[in-house]
Amino acid sequence: MNLPTAREALKKYFGYDSFRPMQDEIIQSVFDKKDTLVLMPTGGGKSVCFQIPAVTLPGTAIVVSPLISLMKDQVEGLRANGIRAAFINSSLPFDELRQVEDDLFNGHLDLLYVSPEKIVSREFLPLLKKVNVNLFAIDEAHCISGWGHDFRPEYSQLQFLKTLNPDVPIIALTATADKVTRRDILKQMGMENAEVFISSFDRPNLSLEVRPGLKRMEQIVRFVKDRQGQSGIIYCLSRKSCEDVAAKLLSKGVKADFYHGRMSSGERSKVQEDFINDVTPVVCATIAFGMGIDKSNVRYVIHYNLPRNMEGYYQEIGRAGRDGVDSETVLFYSFADVMSYRRMYENEPGEQTALKLAKLDRMYQYSTAQVCRRKILLNYFNEHLREDCGNCDICRNPPKLIDGTLNAQKALSAVARTKETVGLNLLVNILRGSRAYAVISGGYHNIKTYGAGADTSYEEWRHIVEQFIHLGYLDIAHDENNKLKLNAASKEVLFDGRKVDIISYESYKKREEEGKKAKTKPKSERERVRDGLFDHLRTLRTKMARKAGIPPYQIFSDKTLEEMAAMRPTEDHEMLDVSGVGEQKMEKYGQAFIKSILGYAKINNIPLSTFKNRQAREVIVPEGKPTLSRPKENIPPEDAGLSTFERTLKYYNQGKNVKEIAEQRNMSPVTIAGHLVKFYTEGGNIDVHRFVSKEEIQAVIDKLPLYIKEEKKMRPVYEALGEKISYDKIRWALAYHEKRMKEIPR
Repeated sequence: MNLPTAREALKKYFGYDSFRPMQDEIIQSVFDKKDTLVLMPTGGGKSVCFQIPAVTLPGTAIVVSPLISLMKDQVEGLRANGIRAAFINSSLPFDELRQVEDDLFNGHLDLLYVSPEKIVSREFLPLLKKVNVNLFAIDEAHCISGWGHDFRPEYSQLQFLKTLNPDVPIIALTATADKVTRRDILKQMGMENAEVFISSFDRPNLSLEVRPGLKRMEQIVRFVKDRQGQSGIIYCLSRKSCEDVAAKLLSKGVKADFYHGRMSSGERSKVQEDFINDVTPVVCATIAFGMGIDKSNVRYVIHYNLPRNMEGYYQEIGRAGRDGVDSETVLFYSFADVMSYRRMYENEPGEQTALKLAKLDRMYQYSTAQVCRRKILLNYFNEHLREDCGNCDICRNPPKLIDGTLNAQKALSAVARTKETVGLNLLVNILRGSRAYAVISGGYHNIKTYGAGADTSYEEWRHIVEQFIHLGYLDIAHDENNKLKLNAASKEVLFDGRKVDIISYESYKKREEEGKKAKTKPKSERERVRDGLFDHLRTLRTKMARKAGIPPYQIFSDKTLEEMAAMRPTEDHEMLDVSGVGEQKMEKYGQAFIKSILGYAKINNIPLSTFKNRQAREVIVPEGKPTLSRPKENIPPEDAGLSTFERTLKYYNQGKNVKEIAEQRNMSPVTIAGHLVKFYTEGGNIDVHRFVSKEEIQAVIDKLPLYIKEEKKMRPVYEALGEKISYDKIRWALAYHEKRMKEIPR
């Protein structure tokens, strides 16, 4: 098998003309029957790396996935693209399970998704021995390693796949694995000689922002209301906070729901389905939610609490912007979150406790750091960014340092005068001169520093004291109910005149204002397209999805609709040239969207001449990101007066084939084939047998009644012919028949 075949499959099934960086190399490794480890960010295109080999190699690919909901989403998406896929897990009724097993045994599946519990079970092994397996794909491969952040015992048993089928390649894929975890995955799977591909972990379309957890609910309400109608996930630490945040959003007129482990499976499924289908735009959830959702148009992810570790944080923000469109992430943090996790880990001691605490410390350091956040995040995964990213809160609004020595002396003196018996909240109340019961009953209103910071708000004092903790001027005694303690650095500030620089509280407030300004910046040409035709197409997509009972993004992604709005295709071959429109989706949805585009033009009095014979508009994108449109065609001066169809015909008459013409004109082969079919049906001199044989023409004509019965859709013909004659050949055969019918005297 070779890469040209893989590219044809990519266009046919997924509607893309070229692979993303590294995908083709990974696929070639699988074609060469090499074991392969792939590290690629969430939304980076991991699935294509095993799905393309699965549909091009003889046999069936077995995909191990721990996420039942993700199996369902991916299988539905694959079927929508014309790929034979199924899944086996505990949710499948007995009769459906038997049907899937029969399809697998009879070679009627390209991919089978299997839960780890199922694949290691005794009853599945005999079936596995009888199947022609072309590859094993291990998704979420970090679950194999005890050093990973989400170890699963069943995954540790998967090495038997290598023993059972030594000649079948294994491809292990994950979005989150540091060096130690990667080495352990290879060791546990017996893949020491595997090819290792590490893609960039950078998701430049995601903005990164961190805010102190002060008045976070007020900030979240403002943030979400500014983005009405957009899909977002709000991750919370506890089940109660999930429900509370959802209730507060509902009280402010925001349609939101909650999701956590205490709900019944039916309740969770309902919330998930409503979110996937754009019925509920916002879900407040624990970390149990979202990891198995293939929803491409999540526009923002908010962390109400500090995540446990960098791996989990990275994977959770990866739910946003999977379609490549700009999306936002906001993390709220407080030291209270750190203390909650510490109590949790220390009350449940185990072999991994020290590792969990170390990872928690790294997460807190990320949250309180004052350098480019993307640099820190990528560095954690052993990738180094040379320049600041320009798309995080630190880059957009560099923090302002101020002299915090006086406030440090006040706070540290108060800790000393209370004999190191108070925690953070009580210390702040003492400094502000509060009359709270804990202050008065403890006699703290009698110390010299009581009320020394009365002119500063509670929120700002918390921000200041948390910095002293982070900078090492105060320790926390976790074994004494988190009481604050002095240390050597504290004494240098109190007695030796050591200066303390802290970040201005105004810097954080300014960052929020900068975020608001970003929402009102002048719109680009692409965004203006989204305001008109894009919204028109999105409305159509929603109606079609609800009628079919499927998620809207399974019809077309937001990114595909953006390109459709920019290119404005009005014919089949133009629609097929839109990224994300494959043959199956063209057959199923193409005409409806073409009619919608023409209808939009009529409603808005846009001359159809502006819709004809135009290339995709150029899209300005950040350096290093792939463009949606092709390079503009370099038209020779002598061809300047020719139409796009005439230029195609000229190259054809020079003896060039479809692929050569496409490369010459910087257009897709599908578009060039469309030009030639159009010329042929209109009486042009084209040898149809260069594209389809006489036997294939006859086979298609024999199925003509089916084509007419099914409203002139090619898919029933394609399936009736055993999927052995391509859509391109069917199109040529139908054109041949149409032309012959025109030539019959009437």
